[in-house]
Amino acid sequence: MELKHIAFIMDGNGRWAKRRLLPRKIGHREGVKALERVINACEKRGIKEVSFYAFSTENWSRPQEEIDALFDMVRKFADNELKSYVERNMTVRFMGDVTKLPKDTLDALNKITSAVRQNGEGMVVNIGLNYGGRDEIVTAVKALVDSGEEITKENIESRLYTKGMSDPDVIVRSSGEKRLSNFMLWQSAYSELIFIDDLWPDFNAATVDSIIDEYAKRTRRFGGLK
Repeated sequence: MELKHIAFIMDGNGRWAKRRLLPRKIGHREGVKALERVINACEKRGIKEVSFYAFSTENWSRPQEEIDALFDMVRKFADNELKSYVERNMTVRFMGDVTKLPKDTLDALNKITSAVRQNGEGMVVNIGLNYGGRDEIVTAVKALVDSGEEITKENIESRLYTKGMSDPDVIVRSSGEKRLSNFMLWQSAYSELIFIDDLWPDFNAATVDSIIDEYAKRTRRFGGLK
């Protein structure tokens, strides 16, 4: 049972910082380091696609100081790590309504997408920014209605942010919370779910190995019988 696509709900940055009596923005900074470790580990283990829930449509309700710090880290991540991923022949994608992001953040993302090698053979790194699963489905259906196309499963999938990608084989959430929180609702119809108690900044290569091992124990039937 090949494991091609792992999706991550990155949760627990704030709690990681709080337990150490540190500002929440420090937790987000450590979360970016964990993101880098996980991407590198997945690449080394031959995973073809990885998706990350970085900023949801609901996260705008957080304090403005925290939002500003998050986008500052997104810009730095785009200027540094994401550039190196493109140079390593990875395809970097962003899913969500990125037009709502601050201009300097959007400019940083556009630099990456303009440099992406669309036909590269490396891993696909897909990052959700201002992303919500329900909004994604509504946007796709509206586009079909406006175009006059028939509303079918295949046509909806062709309008999703993940067009051309496989559905996640497994969705992983950190921090012990057991819910999807509006993440990849269409794509997760038959995904295996793994919930890990560790907070996101504590994720590393060993965590990726444990996810791969757990997935190998699962039996996927997609509604049928084995």
